[in-house]
Amino acid sequence: MGVLRLLAREKVSVGHDDRQLAALARGGDEAAFALLVRRHQAGVRRCAARILGDDEEARDIAQLAFVRAWVNLSRYDSTWSFSTWLYRIASNLAIDVLRSRDSRDRTHAAHLRLVGDSVGPSAPRDLAEGEVRRIFAELAETLTPAQRAAFVLREVEGLATDEVARALECSEATVRNHVFQARATLRKALAARYPEYLPKGARR
Repeated sequence: MGVLRLLAREKVSVGHDDRQLAALARGGDEAAFALLVRRHQAGVRRCAARILGDDEEARDIAQLAFVRAWVNLSRYDSTWSFSTWLYRIASNLAIDVLRSRDSRDRTHAAHLRLVGDSVGPSAPRDLAEGEVRRIFAELAETLTPAQRAAFVLREVEGLATDEVARALECSEATVRNHVFQARATLRKALAARYPEYLPKGARR
């Protein structure tokens, strides 16, 4: 049944905020949950894609994240924003996928995004794809899934440090460390190979 038909049947208002919709959904209101899905599916999928570097896999992760959210609505703490709770579910699923991979080839797209977001508009966007692949083949073992997830949530998705900490179930200090280490690793590799793309103060 489509979202609009559910809204018409259940009289759920698009003016309800996420916490109100979550409360209704927890009581079994499918229309409320359908509206939550419509609001957040693009963001959840984008987050998973940036962590995984695979759009098709991200679609599956996003779908599974919403299934888990529906099943576990009784565990949702309304002191959280609903979107942060969703990011937590999706990030954990994505990290599990990363940790189970046997090959590094499918992470190149995520690596490209991390480079661009770590150094800003001066990033080497004109580098040949093969060269970028070579650089990150060396980084794959040092940039951990947790570092990648923390970086994406904090620097790309714009979550606050405390939200990332709750999403990844770690301390704020750990989040700051993951982000710092990810940025430092990326900057070091770029500075060593392409110092002309970094600000003078960063060429160390």
